[in-house]
Amino acid sequence: MSESPVWLLIDDDDAFLQVLQRSLSRQGIESRLARSHQEAREALAAEDAHRCVLDLNLAGESGLQLLPELLSLNPQLEVLVLTGYGSIATAVEAMRRGAVNYLCKPVTVNQLLAGFEPLDAPPDLRNEPPSVEEMEWEHIQRILNDNDGNVSATARALNMHRRTLQRKLQKHSRWRQ
Repeated sequence: MSESPVWLLIDDDDAFLQVLQRSLSRQGIESRLARSHQEAREALAAEDAHRCVLDLNLAGESGLQLLPELLSLNPQLEVLVLTGYGSIATAVEAMRRGAVNYLCKPVTVNQLLAGFEPLDAPPDLRNEPPSVEEMEWEHIQRILNDNDGNVSATARALNMHRRTLQRKLQKHSRWRQ
């Protein structure tokens, strides 16, 4: 095992992984890459990582489902969930499942490093109420999470056509990037 802490970076976006790995390297942080659930389990079994950056959506697989597996393989692992599809429902679920933090892409390396630091102050709360679109998105994410990411089951639970739900999810993902 190396002397410096090793991070496990899990994301299905190769370009993002390469940029993040180079940026962390400049900070003196060694990292290993994984692009799927299986690669993540293998990487964690091969080397004792200290910290993990876990994407919420891994090419159709849920990072939230992988999170407890990672922690069972290494209970000392600090996992930060990173996503381009942020919602309160998934943030709460990530924390409930053992994540130390939850950040929305894009992030800088400094923001990522700060995401692993303990919170000394309470979070900033919004002064204005959420918009109707934000409330709808939160509700969709909560129901999607309740259905383990199954779009068809979520559409049925929302009494919405599956294609309509897919369009809403796709539209929101483009808006977030």
